[in-house]
Amino acid sequence: MYTVYVIQNSDGILYKGYTSNLQKRILEHNSVRGKWTSARAPWNVVYKEEFASKSDALKREKFLKSGKGREFLKRVSKKILIG
Repeated sequence: MYTVYVIQNSDGILYKGYTSNLQKRILEHNSVRGKWTSARAPWNVVYKEEFASKSDALKREKFLKSGKGREFLKRVSKKILIG
């Protein structure tokens, strides 16, 4: 099982990725192991999806990093905030 995730820090910066172990990966982002992300920590998960295959997870991660993917995340975040 693979998880595609979006994390956000207190400055509102979004980071998108995929992993087979989300808890471990978030710890890495918030520690020294994630060089770029650790300098901007702490990070919190704001969105996630699970996939059975690595290839499907990679396709979804690529989509979320695209212009249409960013638009999708904006729509989703508005729905979450509105409730």
